[in-house]
Amino acid sequence: MKDKIIHKSVDLFLNLGFKSVTMDDIANEMGISKKTIYVHFPNKTKLVETVTFTLFETICDGIDCICETSNNPIEELYAIKMFVMQHLKNEKTSPQHQLKKYYPQIFETLRLKQFEKMHESVGESLQKGVDTQLFRKDIDIDFISRMYFNGMTGIKDDSIFPQEQFNMEYLMESYLEYHLRAIVTDKGLTILNQFIKKNQS
Repeated sequence: MKDKIIHKSVDLFLNLGFKSVTMDDIANEMGISKKTIYVHFPNKTKLVETVTFTLFETICDGIDCICETSNNPIEELYAIKMFVMQHLKNEKTSPQHQLKKYYPQIFETLRLKQFEKMHESVGESLQKGVDTQLFRKDIDIDFISRMYFNGMTGIKDDSIFPQEQFNMEYLMESYLEYHLRAIVTDKGLTILNQFIKKNQS
């Protein structure tokens, strides 16, 4: 039952927002009593925390699978972007923004976990790119992986990139291209251009 509650809550929180969804909403959607939810989660904050970190672990597992099977680090980054977008329902309700506003402690813990994961996986991806001569050999891997995280979190700032002006798909796509064009070799640029052309047609 606990897993079912988490699964349904992920769906509702991502579609309607952490603030909008009440324990009553979850109970009604599942056709169970609110008491049943409270058996597993003492309050909504605990449920939000569990849902947030469960979703994070799911996304991390998916990213690991993509990294193990990708053809090259350029396509890998685009595959990760698609995977994350699907899991976050294209961030219709700005879940990160709501989490930051209403559950700041959970948000900060998540942000640290995200940084640790992204710093490690982007670092490995950059090294793979250098080794396969797709990325310039003189890049500072530690610096660029930190900049990448900063940029990816920065585009989610609604005060800088208002949702009514920019959709998340466009922002992530544009940022990825911006990031890659800064570090690719001529060989990498050929692959990047081919990939963009193929996916736009």
